[in-house]
Amino acid sequence: MKNNSITITYLSKVSFASLNGADKDVDNINPIKKITLENGTELPYVSSQALRRALRDRLEEMGESISMVTPGEGKNPASTDGDPAKCIDDDLFGYMNASARSQRTSPVRVESLVAINTYKGDLDYGTNFMGVDKGGEPNIYETEVHSGIYRGTILIELDRVGKGRIVNENKKTKFDDSDFTSNEVKQHRVLAFIDAFRTLWSTGRQSRFLADISPKFIAAAYMGVKNPIFLESVAIDKSGKVNTEALASVVSDYQKFISDHVLAGQKATLNLDESVLSLEEGFSEIESWVKDYFKA
Repeated sequence: MKNNSITITYLSKVSFASLNGADKDVDNINPIKKITLENGTELPYVSSQALRRALRDRLEEMGESISMVTPGEGKNPASTDGDPAKCIDDDLFGYMNASARSQRTSPVRVESLVAINTYKGDLDYGTNFMGVDKGGEPNIYETEVHSGIYRGTILIELDRVGKGRIVNENKKTKFDDSDFTSNEVKQHRVLAFIDAFRTLWSTGRQSRFLADISPKFIAAAYMGVKNPIFLESVAIDKSGKVNTEALASVVSDYQKFISDHVLAGQKATLNLDESVLSLEEGFSEIESWVKDYFKA
């Protein structure tokens, strides 16, 4: 079985943050996005859209070629250049250009970053004095804040990077499955994405709530099937330790499809077993998988 994907489920630790604002303010409160469980408890989360934007921004900061965004006309939404051969984001994250009837499904799948700790109703209180010197009243507001550990997952379809897109020819659309760039460029792009993911941070509300959402623990696998096997399995036990025994059982369940796997984390941040590798070792192993896949 030929390997075709890398899946990584990760944990990020946030001590004090308001990571992803909800759609609207309520009674002068700036809410954060939350999902509600069956028992009524709420879990804050960072949407997959916000994460993809943060990854795209990080790639741009790293000097990668990013696609220009063109405002939509009429009912058509805004669109990028739709040039995956030139732009790393059009390749890795896909695009849709309704006007050109051209699209590409993202080879990089991103799950929302969801807290495993419930929201307790904590608020940060602030006052805006901007209009006071012109006779206005101070504007008092509140912002929902949260502290906890967040879990997310990405899956990279290695066999779709740098190839495959829907194109418009003579007013007809067709799927073109050919390569549009070299293996060398494909490898560079996936390695650049791994670096962006490894140093990820969110731009939302960072001026007042500086937070680091980069991975502090990773469970990763190099596989011959496209399945996020660790998606629901990375957890913290009652003692506050990452449950590596449970992850070992997942690896055993899927060993037929796994070529290699790694558990790695930052011991200065999380309570980890001695068997867990450092983040440096873990990401070096993932980079070796990328190089193995795209080797000549």
